[in-house]
Amino acid sequence: MTTSQVRAAIITGASRGLGLALAHQLARDGHRLVIDARGIDDLERARADLAELTKVIAVPGDVSDPDHRRRLVEAADGRLNLLVNNASILGPSPQPPLADYPLDVLEQLYRTNVIAPLGLIQLALPLLRQSQGTVINITSDAALEPYEGWGGYGSSKAGLEQMSRILAAEESLVRVYWVDPGDMNTRMHQEAYPGDDISDRPPPEASVPGLMNLINSNRPSGRYAARELVPAQ
Repeated sequence: MTTSQVRAAIITGASRGLGLALAHQLARDGHRLVIDARGIDDLERARADLAELTKVIAVPGDVSDPDHRRRLVEAADGRLNLLVNNASILGPSPQPPLADYPLDVLEQLYRTNVIAPLGLIQLALPLLRQSQGTVINITSDAALEPYEGWGGYGSSKAGLEQMSRILAAEESLVRVYWVDPGDMNTRMHQEAYPGDDISDRPPPEASVPGLMNLINSNRPSGRYAARELVPAQ
């Protein structure tokens, strides 16, 4: 593969769950990776596993920190084809109704789930325009449905979706996808339902084929459900 053909991706929240599952598939497909997470130990384990498949740089930190976002883009070293904004936070667990929602926590939700993805996109856009690359913002059906108790997380994902729509209208050289991966058996999903058995939810790997379909296709910018992009077996 020549230098001009090298594919490179930034994936946030890639130490576990969907981010890690997608990182493994991208590594197998030959992408160089820049990954991040807040948990240093989990991130190092992910880096070590992925390093057996591809070149990978792990940058520990919080996406709500502007300096951390800058380090992520710098680690791409001038070449970027794909940005996956996967990192997000749930908020309190169990989730309170909006009447009792702590506003300081709501501010943090918006900083992490809406402002941080845009901040990273802004830094990455020059490279993504050059490569005619792709932005994937991971969203949720909670952005569309008025589930009781999901006012904080759901409204933050709704904000991310509207931001994605506008970005898609403004950026003709970059494909912008906002993707609902569906319910998954992940730590965040368990935190959303404390004490419940969520073992019947599919693993995050079940959503990866649909994401890869988008990454490797020329589908127009828009909202997609990952599991609807792959024919049922």
